[in-house]
Amino acid sequence: MISQNDQKLATLILEHSTQLQKDENVMVQLIGLNGINLLRALVEQIREHGAHPFVQIEDTETQRLLIENGDENFWKNQASVDQLPLMKQMDVFIGIRASENIYENSQATKDANKAYSEHFLHPVHFEERVNNTKWCIMRYPSPAFAMNAKLPTREFTEFYYDACLVDYAKLKKAMEPLEARLRKTDIIHLKGEGTDIQFSVKGQNWVPCYGAHNIPDGEIFTSPILDSVNGHITYAPSVYQGKPFEFVKLVVENGVVVDFDSSNNDALKDILDTDKGARRFGEFSFGTNPVIESPMYDILFDEKIYGSNHLTLGKDYEIAPNGNSSNIHWDLVCIGADVYLDGELIRKGREFVVDDLKGLNPENLR
Repeated sequence: MISQNDQKLATLILEHSTQLQKDENVMVQLIGLNGINLLRALVEQIREHGAHPFVQIEDTETQRLLIENGDENFWKNQASVDQLPLMKQMDVFIGIRASENIYENSQATKDANKAYSEHFLHPVHFEERVNNTKWCIMRYPSPAFAMNAKLPTREFTEFYYDACLVDYAKLKKAMEPLEARLRKTDIIHLKGEGTDIQFSVKGQNWVPCYGAHNIPDGEIFTSPILDSVNGHITYAPSVYQGKPFEFVKLVVENGVVVDFDSSNNDALKDILDTDKGARRFGEFSFGTNPVIESPMYDILFDEKIYGSNHLTLGKDYEIAPNGNSSNIHWDLVCIGADVYLDGELIRKGREFVVDDLKGLNPENLR
């Protein structure tokens, strides 16, 4: 039975996020079977809009086998024969990530991950889907997801829908003064425990996000000037390519990671050695979702944590470019650093302290 919350979420995705129109082609991709009721709600409402759903249901264990055993020729063939021609015909892409095990792909080798990223993920998703469809990605609640958040399943499920169904119109309005300030900013400086890093964003585009591409949402992002990043930064726990990191520390000189430490240095070195751009940064963002407080090893939630920033290793977005064309894009999150814009303190820890930005503090958004 489809819950009222899943119906609300489907409506948000179709009417707010993707602004679905009659006769549009919509790919709905479900990875893992846990989100089947949201898929059903989406298919039902897509047809009510007079649009055309194309459904893909992927088994995570089968996907693991493909990634572990795939090589360059395999992924080129998968992209060119099946996924890329289909994606080119889509007007909308909706991705439901409902895996029960975030570590499913943790045994894939560096070469296997590189082949998948370079010859499938990059052309199909980074190049075609991101740039040429109205797309929206979300996770789906499960006992395993609740465990990573260190919450009982019922409490986590309530939290999940609260975070996803925030008042995005109110959030959008509260972001406007921050966007105005950022568009005039040259140097951003983050300073906190284990973090002292600065970079230029002069002349860069800023993109406020309030439910268009991610659910839950709540961030405003750009990309730093490629060679301007200097200092050191410490990140919260993260999972990338199925591999867990309890912490990541980077030392950066003139935009390039020159030293690092983490709870998994062998895996981190493999990621940093993916290509030239993997040691450089492609995105910087403020997290502003008032419901999301702490990391849960899931970047679609963690990058929206209020009072956080992510300084992302790898590829930029075409809408806010800086020239980084890496095959990776790893949204690493730094929580609670003081933020200075051209020397002015605007956020102390996790709280905005200047009057025009106080509307972004959680108590003013709930």
